[in-house]
Amino acid sequence: MVNGSPARRSTLLSRYRGTGADLPWQDPGRAHPGVAMEGYFWRVTDVASGRALIALVGVNQGPDGPWATVGLATSDGFLRTVALPGAEAAPHGLGARGGRSGNGWAIEGTGHRLTVDLGPDARVDLLLEPHHPWPRPLGGSSVFHVVPRLNQYWHPWLLGGRATGTVVVGKEAWTVDGAQVYGEKNWGPEGFPGSWWWGQAHGFAEPGACVAFAGGQVHATPLGMPLRTEVTALVVRLPSGRVLRLGDPVVTPVDARVADDSWRLRGVDRLTGWRVEVDATSPLRDAHVLPVPLPSQARNTPGALEHLAGTLEVRVARRGRQVWGGTSYLAGLEHGGLARAEAELARRGGVPEPLPRPS
Repeated sequence: MVNGSPARRSTLLSRYRGTGADLPWQDPGRAHPGVAMEGYFWRVTDVASGRALIALVGVNQGPDGPWATVGLATSDGFLRTVALPGAEAAPHGLGARGGRSGNGWAIEGTGHRLTVDLGPDARVDLLLEPHHPWPRPLGGSSVFHVVPRLNQYWHPWLLGGRATGTVVVGKEAWTVDGAQVYGEKNWGPEGFPGSWWWGQAHGFAEPGACVAFAGGQVHATPLGMPLRTEVTALVVRLPSGRVLRLGDPVVTPVDARVADDSWRLRGVDRLTGWRVEVDATSPLRDAHVLPVPLPSQARNTPGALEHLAGTLEVRVARRGRQVWGGTSYLAGLEHGGLARAEAELARRGGVPEPLPRPS
């Protein structure tokens, strides 16, 4: 408990959140003034059309002021990313915008609307209905949220909702009518970890089900004590509505074995007996090469191999009895690392879009 006047408590709490950390019951969706990067990410899974779409904005603090990493990509192979001046993150509630252009922004997103304008062939205008917000007192990184100055925090603020509106990508116009939508954010002092992995899936036979995970190399020096570990957070929203969150190294550990085309996760809750198994695959040639920001250098760099239509199988059991299992063929899957992304980009001759499938 913080003693003193309300003003002093407010100042101390603001300084604490400026390290990237959040106390229990605080809203990790709000901006963390003081961190170098806050990334906002929306993912739309349209089972009816067999497509998936992602939109992202990184609110970065550079030497000459805020700037934005903006991206739009689809499972059809479309990709557009750019670094633009100007970026803002909402201090109250969930919201971000980046890329100031005249009186508008290249991207603006909240929990209820997403708009992207990266030219006449790269536009999105979606209304969002957040049906299944994050239900827990701590964010997706769980106990790690209270640790100051971690290199990365992760929070899946929306586990399911409906998206309705229009999308223009390349020469195609796409009407979205009640597609599933997922939202998350991540933040940290300077870009991303040295290596990381991520995944998210809707598109199961049960529309309320959701799987999301994120892992990587975590390090910090709280109170002068070095902390370095590898951790994976795994979240499953069951068709019943129950949300399982695994990933605390002692009580609910998750073992992750990840390659550029496969993701294998095994998690267990040692107190309650829940067990979650995830197996996912997607060919390397199908991945987009996405950029990540280098905030202090005010530029993007290739950083992640991003699959938008992978296959993900999940099995959930409790004390040996299977409770639910499902398969999605529109899963988002990612393997991150600067050297890994640069090598794949060089192999493709500098082209970040997925490679054509062999005839």
